[in-house]
Amino acid sequence: MAELLSPIRKFFARSNDDLVKIIGMAVLVALVSSAAVSITSVMLKPYQEANRAAERQARIDQMLDTLPGMRDLMMESGVDTLETRLVNLDDGSFASSEDPAGFDLDAALQDSEASIALQADADTAGIKRRANLSPVYLLQKDGDLKLIVLPVYGAGYQSTIRAALAIEADLTTIAALAIVEQGDTPGFGARIEEPEWLALWPGKKIADETGAVRIELVRGGASTPYEVDGISGATRTSNGITNMLRFWLGDQGFGPFLSRLRQEGL
Repeated sequence: MAELLSPIRKFFARSNDDLVKIIGMAVLVALVSSAAVSITSVMLKPYQEANRAAERQARIDQMLDTLPGMRDLMMESGVDTLETRLVNLDDGSFASSEDPAGFDLDAALQDSEASIALQADADTAGIKRRANLSPVYLLQKDGDLKLIVLPVYGAGYQSTIRAALAIEADLTTIAALAIVEQGDTPGFGARIEEPEWLALWPGKKIADETGAVRIELVRGGASTPYEVDGISGATRTSNGITNMLRFWLGDQGFGPFLSRLRQEGL
């Protein structure tokens, strides 16, 4: 043992200015640090996985807290995973190089390179500018897609209406509509937040067999799978929601994304 320790003692006995000792200490520190990192990584792996699971659950909870009725919908569907992705609205592809957590819609709309100005005849939602990217929420169970939640917004009567449209895995059937924000007339347009009206949306179809977007709010009672009863006394709010959904489900909105999903899947 003494013979084994002798070279080590000689090494540490060298002057601190000795080049051999300087290089040797640097290598030793690197080896010890590497070993410490490896051991720590192995020991902390269960905690890291638990933290990631908690973070995923926190994102789910945060989204559910902002989308009325969506928590019940997820419970009914048995969804166990939420994935947020950014979509390039021009071609419907996933923007894999961008971080969804860092996406700022308001900042994008102020940036001429991150958004486009809409021509009046194409701006049915009345939003004037559209960002190049948009988040989408993919809700899955055991790895299978169950719901897609699309954030949509457009001009109402007195305010911008912001909503989330949940679509089932067939990419045609509406699972739910949740109103996130609105400021239309209390007692009239503001009734779009009432649970009784929101309960009319599940099962409605967004498009016909040709792919044409047909979802709309109508007066006098819905009679087809593409129609939802409008709000009585709030024609402009009802028209605003129709125009908003048709814009975001069309070619300027999530239309290319949904078409791509139908052809290629996730």
